[in-house]
Amino acid sequence: MKRDFENDKKNMVVVEGSYAVADAVKACRPNVISAYPITPQTHIVEDLSQFIADGEIPNCEYINVESEFSAISALVGSSAAGARSYSATTSQGLELMHEVLFNVAGMRLPVVMTVVNRAVSAPINIWNDQQDSISQRDTGWIQLHAEDTQEAADMTAQAFKIAEDPDVLLPVLACMDGFILSHVYEPVVLLDEDLVAEYLPPFEPKFKLDPKNPKTFGAFADPNSYTEFRYLQQQAMNKALKTIGDAADEFYDLFGRHYGGLIDTYETEDADIILMAMGSIVGTIKDVVDKLRAQGVKVGLLKVRSFRPFPAEAIKNAIKGAKVVVALDKNISLGLNEGALFTETKGSLYNTNINIPIIGFMIGHGGRDIPMSTMEFIVDEAKKVIDSGITVESRFTDLKEELL
Repeated sequence: MKRDFENDKKNMVVVEGSYAVADAVKACRPNVISAYPITPQTHIVEDLSQFIADGEIPNCEYINVESEFSAISALVGSSAAGARSYSATTSQGLELMHEVLFNVAGMRLPVVMTVVNRAVSAPINIWNDQQDSISQRDTGWIQLHAEDTQEAADMTAQAFKIAEDPDVLLPVLACMDGFILSHVYEPVVLLDEDLVAEYLPPFEPKFKLDPKNPKTFGAFADPNSYTEFRYLQQQAMNKALKTIGDAADEFYDLFGRHYGGLIDTYETEDADIILMAMGSIVGTIKDVVDKLRAQGVKVGLLKVRSFRPFPAEAIKNAIKGAKVVVALDKNISLGLNEGALFTETKGSLYNTNINIPIIGFMIGHGGRDIPMSTMEFIVDEAKKVIDSGITVESRFTDLKEELL
């Protein structure tokens, strides 16, 4: 679905992407924010701390901590006590949280955290790819990816809606590409706080820490019960597939902007070649699709919004008419030489009646530019697969000699 901004233009303001997200967090009325500054996430929590200092977020505590590990640990306590809790981080900061991410998900705490995607060390790199959030895919957090700053802001409200759903109660990583989205200034419709209040009711958890009604969170589990906890988490992920779609539909009803729920498509109805991707690269792909369509090439886009839970059925339905599918990843599984989207898409098609070649390209590592010419090169490679009737292996496209 290609969004129509006509009705929004009169309400648009030009702001930094980080500010748009911080303003969206403000509209969601959090009770506790705990974060540690790290590039390129810093501006989000700077803006939030200023909002709190100016009294623009009532009944909200901002906790200054000494590390990202402490930031997420503090939210374990606040969320367990029944407070709507938020943080933001990136790259090495997210990796430092890794141990506690399992605790948040295992305790079924609906924390929302913005991840401003950035490459991980070593070597040190502050530019964008998605290795940091992909590395957390098995922690039990829902993981959503935004295409642009408007979606990153709107996704924030949807993330709280999804996380706090009684049938889900799982934390959410709301991901946006570092610098490309976090530091860009572009027109955005800031969330109307009255509409957000209608969309997102106050957080009233059924279970919380209360001295008058004592409970245990994150208790010891021996082999006789541990598996059941993991099973219930997976059941919640399964339920989240519907909740994510419902949250997008309800958001559309109030705000008039829709992002397709689990996935979104562009010109896929008659496409021979479908390009799959997550994040800001989607905008470039849309331009490439428009250009190549004008030249008679039947190419389309499948945008994956929800990486966890993985929308296998939605993807299968979207690609079943294609002749080849290309998965584009800003990450790599070292030792396998594949990106996560490529691997998971292949897995979802195993033992089905969908027999379509799937090829994968790993692009944009460490902020490497992804011009339209790179995407056109990839489409040319996809055409070769159609002509030959065989698949090709997943590979880097960032290597200079391959693009010359």
